[in-house]
Amino acid sequence: MKVTFKLESFEGPLDLLLHLIDQAEVDIYDIPIRMITDQYMEYLSMMQELELEVTSEFLVMAATLLSIKSKMLLPKPPVIEMDWEGYEEEEDPRAELIQKLIEYRKYKGIADHLKEKEIERSLIYTREPEDLTAYIPDVQVNPVEGLHVADLVWAFKKALRKMADRTRVSKIRRDEISVKDRISEIYEQLSGRKGKVLFSKLLAPGFSREELVVTFLALLELMKMKAIVCYQHRLFDDIVIQARENGVRNDAITTDEIDY
Repeated sequence: MKVTFKLESFEGPLDLLLHLIDQAEVDIYDIPIRMITDQYMEYLSMMQELELEVTSEFLVMAATLLSIKSKMLLPKPPVIEMDWEGYEEEEDPRAELIQKLIEYRKYKGIADHLKEKEIERSLIYTREPEDLTAYIPDVQVNPVEGLHVADLVWAFKKALRKMADRTRVSKIRRDEISVKDRISEIYEQLSGRKGKVLFSKLLAPGFSREELVVTFLALLELMKMKAIVCYQHRLFDDIVIQARENGVRNDAITTDEIDY
């Protein structure tokens, strides 16, 4: 029977052998070595006639097939009855080649699967990331963001330490200042300094403890009403007090809101 080959590009001799086995539709565990060897040699002859480059791997496989074919043609030794204990069955000359073909088919299947995944991935197109800043919701700025209560406590303790280092005579005075009056004074200082003043500027050298406490309470009330913003440029730096543009005006503060 004449076999017609269609010349294709094979990656190696094992690839060619698998092609011949699949084309002949034979069991890979029971290869008709004579037929496959003849087809393999005919393929190499066609490659030489077409002046195609035949690598050494194909020639080595041809020699291997011819060696296996010759072993298969040798007559088998006569069967000798013997004790089965310790008997070793004669090894099939095709066993090593069959094992190589099975391993090659397994890895070839894996390579084909990865190739299909590569083709599927190549059909997916991505776009460059866009600026989504415009879609970020407008969150109201916290007026005391970055400023902790501990910062005010630390500043208060610092002011008390400065006063403790001074030696002065205390005088009993009955005049008191309310939180509302102190808020008005802070507003006056902010107005005279373009809406911004340092915390240390609010504390005069002769301030009593009561005036310090009232000043802190006034600042806390202004922050509560979102009339001012307090922040620091650096850690342990002087606190900056800044009036908010849309904050509560001085004339809008009533005694009902602040009665102490």
